[in-house]
This record gives sequence, structure tokens and C-alpha cells, in this order.
Amino acid sequence: MTDQAIAPGSVTSIAPDDGGGMPRARRRRGAGTAVRVAWGVAGVAAVIAIWELYKLLGPADGVTVGGDGSAGSGVILLPRTHDRAMPHVWDMIARMFAPTSGGDTPALLISVLQAAGTTLGLAAVGWLIGVVVGGILGVAMQRWRLVEWGLLPWIVVSQIVPLIAFAPVVNALGNQIDRAGVFPWPQWFSVALIASYLAFFPVAIGMLRGLAAPDALHLDLFHAGAAGWWSTLIHLRLPAAVPHLLPALRLAAASAVVGAVVAEVSIGLRGGIGRMLIQLAGQASSDPAAPWAPTFGTVAIGLIAAAGVALIGVTLHRFRRGEEIR
Repeated sequence: MTDQAIAPGSVTSIAPDDGGGMPRARRRRGAGTAVRVAWGVAGVAAVIAIWELYKLLGPADGVTVGGDGSAGSGVILLPRTHDRAMPHVWDMIARMFAPTSGGDTPALLISVLQAAGTTLGLAAVGWLIGVVVGGILGVAMQRWRLVEWGLLPWIVVSQIVPLIAFAPVVNALGNQIDRAGVFPWPQWFSVALIASYLAFFPVAIGMLRGLAAPDALHLDLFHAGAAGWWSTLIHLRLPAAVPHLLPALRLAAASAVVGAVVAEVSIGLRGGIGRMLIQLAGQASSDPAAPWAPTFGTVAIGLIAAAGVALIGVTLHRFRRGEEIR
């Protein structure tokens, strides 16, 4: 038997063939994917069924707590069930294929797709910025314990700042920089920067935890071989951090989408799905099914962002030890 070098964090296994021409491990992964997809479809069907069932059986004025019994008093726990508050699911779907604002305007679905593409692009830029900043912070905190002690509490505290109040401040600073001629600052960059503000946090924490994941035995082996800090980082710590970093990247992608939508709403950037959501929500009294189209578009953006990160995980399959062992 010959010795083989095993990359840290990787899994080396022999998957026996089950006689059907496909290794058993691959067949199990395929079956697991099908089960997850089936559960996802079942979850969507369950939400639709609950929506329509409550609309059919729920009280027209909703469920309220407190108040004096008069209309509008008390706290609404469950929504009203009339068509303006809760349109039927099939009405929402039909509205997506109707003109956006009447006349010769394109179908609402087309407008939502265009706006979703704009928001997804801004979220992707914010995600990239967040990954770079979070990765650098994670590496610095792992390298110097003093940096971790001084920086980690502020990173955690930064996430309690209300984003809807923080976004106008960033936009105002960007406008001042642009007017001063320091360098061009387009309004869309403010949206991307705000998206990165939410994205960097899970990456920094995931990177810090992942870089501390290698076993002491592996660290001692590198030290015995006189490996420097950079060599240990590249060949041991980063591969071992992959199972911790991939979930952080998925969370960062979803957070970047949320940040981009909220920033579009806060600073009034046109062309994105956040602005469209506010505009159609203002017309909900006369067109109650319309605001649900950009809402579904926002959900789709989040799923696409998470799926994009999942594709990155496929290329790092050999390092995903923690996700492979059952």
C-alpha cells in the first residue's frame, strides 16, 4: 500500500458500487436531494393550503386582542380575511400576467423580473464586499487574540443598529463625497455598501470559528515541520474552515438581499424591487394582488442567492467533511 497525502479537512473514502453502475454514496446524495426538493414543494403547498383555509374559515375582521370592541381598536394578531387584505393565491398569480399599470405597459411579471435583476446585482456586489471585509476581519481576529478581544464585541454590536435608519446616513455621506469631488459615488453604491453591512457579520464569525477548527494534532504536525503562519493558514486552517464558512456565506447572501431591499426603500433608489414593493403597496386598496408579485420576487432573489453559494460549495466538496459524515 502506498502512502497518499490527505488534504486537511478532506474526506478520502471508497464508495462501493451497488451493481447499477453508480457508487452508493452518489446514489444516496441523489436520493437526499430529491427528498429535500419534495419537502420544499410540500412546504410551499402547505403554506398555500393554510392561507386559503384561513381565508375561508377565519373572521372577516381578523383576530384582535384588547381594545374596547370598536372597529380599529386592539392589537391585530391575525389578518382580516376580505379580498383587499388577503387576496386568493390564484388572484395573485393571475395579476402577475396582467399589465403592470394598465394600457400597453408590460406584464407585472416582466417588471418584477427586471427589478429583481437590478436588486440581485446590487446584493451580489454587497455580498462580495461583505465576504472580503468579513474574511479579513476573521483572519485578523484568529491571528491576534488582542484584535479578537477588542473587535469582536463591536462586530456583534454593529448588527443591532436599525438598518432603515442607517441607510439614509450612508446615502448622505456618499452624496457629500460625490459633490466634494473626492471620487464618484453613485447612489447604487450606497445600496451595495448597506447590503455588505449585513453580509460581513456572518462571514467574520464563520471565518473565526472555522480557522480555529483544526485538531491540535494537525497543528502540532505543521509546527513540527517548521511551517509558518501563512503556510498553516493556506494548507490547514482554510480547508478546515470550509464546513463553517459555507453556511456563513449562504446566510450572508440572504442578508445581502435583505439589506439591498431595505436600502432601496430607505434611500428611494429607483429600478429595484424594494422601490417597486413600496409603490405597489401604496395601491393595495385598489389593487390588492399587485404587491404580492414583488414580494414573491424578493423571495426568489433570496433563493437564487443561496443557490449561487451552494454552487460554490460543490467545487469545495472534498473539504466538506462535517457535512458528509452521517
